[in-house]
Amino acid sequence: MAYNVGVTKGPVVFIRTQTNGDRTYLMLVENERIEGRLVQRVLHRFGRLDELQASGQIDAILRSLGRFADKLVVLDAHAKGLTTETSTRCIGPALVFERLWQECGIRDVLQRELAARRRGGSIERAVFLTVLHRLMAPGSDRAAERWKQDHAIDGADAGMVAAAMGSPGFSGITRPARSDCAGGSRSRSRRA
Repeated sequence: MAYNVGVTKGPVVFIRTQTNGDRTYLMLVENERIEGRLVQRVLHRFGRLDELQASGQIDAILRSLGRFADKLVVLDAHAKGLTTETSTRCIGPALVFERLWQECGIRDVLQRELAARRRGGSIERAVFLTVLHRLMAPGSDRAAERWKQDHAIDGADAGMVAAAMGSPGFSGITRPARSDCAGGSRSRSRRA
């Protein structure tokens, strides 16, 4: 059903089907409000839906009407392979987590520890990626490689997690004492 929500004045024209017995027909109809009542009038009967689909006439009608609609012209061009492929990448989670990562001092601590072990910043980026991946879409570290393809993450290059995991320093990073971390020392309660 079509609704006229003040976009156009007068009748609303649309396509609908009508079933009689085991046959379904395709029709062009209009709705118009006359004296407070909604009146529907058939403008044209295209024929039986199954026959129109089998003959390809529905596609021909849509193509013909599509010449006058901007959005359908794009869809038709895409179907013919005349459009340029694009992709989208999610940026929000990485931007928010990057800020937390820096403000909490995690980047500085990792870079300092990695420098002491003569490891590069790419390991810090791999750790960032795996932690962000675990927060957003829990899974294995190797699954983070596939996950990051849809996310814009600064410094996250293809294959970096696998390369970092194979690196001797990746899993050998020891956590510094609490007083070395940003935010000062915190006491831990121990269970008895």
